[in-house]
Amino acid sequence: MLTLYEFALSGNCHKVRLLLSLLGVRYQSQPVDAAARQHKAAGFLAMNPLGQVPVLCDGEHCLRDSQAILCYLARRYDASGLWLPQDALVQARIVGWLSLAAGEVSRGPAALRLHYKWGRAIDTTDAEAATQQVLTLLEARLGEHDWLADTRPTIADVAVQPYLALAGEGRVALAAWPATRRWLARMAALPGYCAMPGMTDPAALAD
Repeated sequence: MLTLYEFALSGNCHKVRLLLSLLGVRYQSQPVDAAARQHKAAGFLAMNPLGQVPVLCDGEHCLRDSQAILCYLARRYDASGLWLPQDALVQARIVGWLSLAAGEVSRGPAALRLHYKWGRAIDTTDAEAATQQVLTLLEARLGEHDWLADTRPTIADVAVQPYLALAGEGRVALAAWPATRRWLARMAALPGYCAMPGMTDPAALAD
């Protein structure tokens, strides 16, 4: 069985949980004690030398980085091929959104959540600018399309969704971004969808 090493309140870990749930793949959750710095212990560093969660182990293979894990799960466990299609243009779009999730989303709404929820010292001006950039890009895309990379949901949506759904914990208001709110509501309506503490109630996303 798959084993997911994770923090319960990590949006990056939730990306993996969400795709596993959407795919209906069984797995074992292995909580990592951040306070005890288990992610910096030798045993964990053997799986991920960066000392970061999530880590997904499938048999003898252990994978790090949430975006990479999403790609693996979509190829290995999605027989339909719909979450990571073969089409070259769709794949390029997906990679672009995965890059945004690892870059601007991490530097923007995810960083603001770290700051306001846990007191992490950050450059709030930079984080707010990155958040504005992310929301502007999302709103432009989602104002004309239901999903980020294709005509149906893909791992691009899974990668970007968690920290937008957690935006309230970073004091980011979504009232001015209606297309983004509708997309979050569509995500929450997917069969197999799972939420995590702190995410905006889907009922509150309606116009």
